[in-house]
Amino acid sequence: MPEPLWQYDEMIQIGKDFGSREVVEAYDARHRQFRDVDKENEDIITALGLRKNYTIADFGSGTGAFAIKTAHRCAKVFAIDISLAMLDYIRWKAQTQGINNIVCCHGGFLTYNHEDDPLDAISTSMALHHLPDFWKHKALRRLNRMLKDGGRLFLMDVIFSEENYEENITLWIDKLTHKVGPDMTEDVSRHIRKEYSTFTWIMEGLLIRAGFRIDESKSIDGVITKYLCTKVSTF
Repeated sequence: MPEPLWQYDEMIQIGKDFGSREVVEAYDARHRQFRDVDKENEDIITALGLRKNYTIADFGSGTGAFAIKTAHRCAKVFAIDISLAMLDYIRWKAQTQGINNIVCCHGGFLTYNHEDDPLDAISTSMALHHLPDFWKHKALRRLNRMLKDGGRLFLMDVIFSEENYEENITLWIDKLTHKVGPDMTEDVSRHIRKEYSTFTWIMEGLLIRAGFRIDESKSIDGVITKYLCTKVSTF
């Protein structure tokens, strides 16, 4: 069935354009300046309870740090991203490390069609904010339908606690600027201006209405929130 004329076009990148290898490599290096990416990924693997026979999808795979690490722990990993340059970078990383169980897929939350067996788990980090809240809801329902009954979802994104959110955003920008440099001020400010980060109370309502139980949640500095969820019903 064709998509309706009012369908949101998620293939148009908002914010920074990751259309070249140079930009992708710079992004990879920059994020390692202010994030402990390896520890984040280990924590996600532990939280999801991944096993050798599991199949997992990673939405918004970016430079593939999570997909690569997870490929050593699971049977198959679907790395899904709207940036062809990102996917090429993941393929290159996997090839250089002798990894052959990552399936790179060009698409996103609204366009990827999962035609394999139901997934044991889904992870998405710093990607869902590319969609307005209306479309986040549709995206989460689509993820729900891709999972096995009882499957797990890990979600981390820029999701604001309502209390003191303006102060928290300012402090967050100042902290990242101190760690990385003045260019980070514009990058994060552009995120707030042009992308679609939302409040925790909205995200939690979307998750529950999409058929998930929220098992754990953790807010970091009032601007980053992590959720570990279980599929409890299908819509």
